[in-house]
Amino acid sequence: MMLFKVKSLNLSTGRPVAILNENVAKNLAVFVGERVRIRKIHSIVAVLDISKNIIHKDEIVLSTEIMDALNIKEKEMVEVMIEPAPKTTRFILEKLKGKQLDFEKIQAIVGDIVHNTLTEAEIAYFVSGVYIHGMTDREVADLTKSMVSFGKKLVLKNKVYDKHSIGGVAGNRTTPIVVSICASAGITIPKTSSRAITSAAGTADVVETLADVEFSVEEIKKIVEKTGGCMVWGGALGLAPADDKIIQVEKLLSLDPEAQLIASILAKKISVNASGVLIDIPYGKSAKVKSKKDAEKLGKRFERIAKLLKLNLKAVMTNGSQPIGHGIGSVLEARDLVSVLKQDKCRSLDLEKKSLYLAGVLLEMAGKAKKGKGIELAEEILNSGKAYKKFKEIIEAQHGSLNNLDKTLEAAKFSCIIYASKNGKIKEIDNKKIAAVARAVDCPADKKAGLYLYNHVGSLIKKGDALLKIYADSKPKLSFAKEIYDKLGPISY
Repeated sequence: MMLFKVKSLNLSTGRPVAILNENVAKNLAVFVGERVRIRKIHSIVAVLDISKNIIHKDEIVLSTEIMDALNIKEKEMVEVMIEPAPKTTRFILEKLKGKQLDFEKIQAIVGDIVHNTLTEAEIAYFVSGVYIHGMTDREVADLTKSMVSFGKKLVLKNKVYDKHSIGGVAGNRTTPIVVSICASAGITIPKTSSRAITSAAGTADVVETLADVEFSVEEIKKIVEKTGGCMVWGGALGLAPADDKIIQVEKLLSLDPEAQLIASILAKKISVNASGVLIDIPYGKSAKVKSKKDAEKLGKRFERIAKLLKLNLKAVMTNGSQPIGHGIGSVLEARDLVSVLKQDKCRSLDLEKKSLYLAGVLLEMAGKAKKGKGIELAEEILNSGKAYKKFKEIIEAQHGSLNNLDKTLEAAKFSCIIYASKNGKIKEIDNKKIAAVARAVDCPADKKAGLYLYNHVGSLIKKGDALLKIYADSKPKLSFAKEIYDKLGPISY
């Protein structure tokens, strides 16, 4: 144990990090990425970093996460001890070797992830082990229960229903439409959504163009009790904190293990106390799931694991072979969904059709429509204007407004159009390549940037017809996106 004087650099790292002088670290025989325990009255485990110049030998830099947690001020003295690797590293090694883990071991791993006891490298080994060897249905159920046990819960008076798409399809902004239709029918549907990781926009990014999406659990309860629904970002709620940490590592590794995907989704549905859950599994050549057969297999697995968790779940397979809607990017996708809710003549009919189908399934699950009559009721609600009215109510409850939408949903300043170089018929629009073009103009960070698709697969086109419009906030980004488009060729005809 050694004593050090705290130096503050207002360093926020997202997890507890401590920085020691390089010579001190050598004397202690500790290295970058190892653990140290920081103690004042209480203690916390931190990941170690090392610096040559910014601190003296008697000083230690602590991230704001440590200083806030332990109520430490600059120049105060803290005890520093070397912390041994936790026993969960042995359990992770077992998974890397292909062994099955029982509930106690999975619970211990999840607990150490939540409490920052495991380093990112160790979490990466766990993710890799799951990716290489998979998990049994029982292991996935245990992983789900463990995630839920360490998070907050949203408890509402009424029965709750929820829907989730596994993603992988550009556009596809059905959630706000489904929530608005279902809430109009009296279904309680508190939708916690994600921000984009590899796509051009997540539902939370899109809704954020119109309203706030970050609220506490108590604030969400008030919104839902008032309106019947919400469309918020789940990341700030702490409903399944281990999942959020695992996802960040998966993003770095570009891995998305099936077991983790299922546990991630189900944990957040259980955390909002859902009585019924609809899972949308898009399939297609450029989607996450490549074939209908694979989608059906994944859907059955969702249902088996949900049964182990005593959760009423229905999985549906949908066509994800191309983008849905015209807009790709936060503002342009918001335009699409508002257009459908308002029933504009120029609305995206493919987006409307899928939204009606998903809403119809939920209406039947909740007993609001007879079997086979869900789509009919959903269409009636949408056509009557009730869904748009409910959407407006939810947006306003989330401190937003639908006034002056032309200005609110204004696209980025610079744009260019890609024209067809020959006559033909559109054969394919690749989701991943389209997303790459959108990210070249800084989606989702720039909410006004994005793409507008003029046509979809099957459309007949003539030489000189507009295929795609690219929006960016600068000419260099626009040029870069055009280069990416020319290189990848996402639209085949």
